[in-house]
Amino acid sequence: MRATVIRLRSLPTLSGSIMEITLTTPALLFPAISLLLLAYTNRFLALATVIRGLHAKYRDNECDAVILGQIRNLRGRVVLIRNMQALGVASLLLCVVCMFVLFAGQQLIGKWLFGISLLLLVASLAVSFREIQISVGALDLELSDLEGSPAEGGHRSKPATNRAGAAD
Repeated sequence: MRATVIRLRSLPTLSGSIMEITLTTPALLFPAISLLLLAYTNRFLALATVIRGLHAKYRDNECDAVILGQIRNLRGRVVLIRNMQALGVASLLLCVVCMFVLFAGQQLIGKWLFGISLLLLVASLAVSFREIQISVGALDLELSDLEGSPAEGGHRSKPATNRAGAAD
């Protein structure tokens, strides 16, 4: 019986010659990052509208626990959206710098810059995911307020009692 030796080809690395990167590689991220930044801006503008509405309610002395909970929630979401935008812009900026470096013929530096740009994009998406989770929490707060308010057409979790104290 004869033993066969199989040689495995080494995996591509940032410093190896197997992975080639051209000017068009970072350019492929431009439309994706631009659309993400547009979506992030839309989320920010929608949040600004909600904050202005809550501010008007607060100034009219209609402050209750739900509004205070929403304000805390919105403050955290504004910070997350700012971070999402900053990471997205940094990713786009590094893509542009990467293209310039590749144009200058510096493959290794270009590969590193492109990798960092991808990591920044992933971080931006991760922060976006967290912001979406918090947003769902804010909607849950609104829904719980509606469910507990009979004046708004909701119902309370406790059964209503009649004058004799018995449940209806």
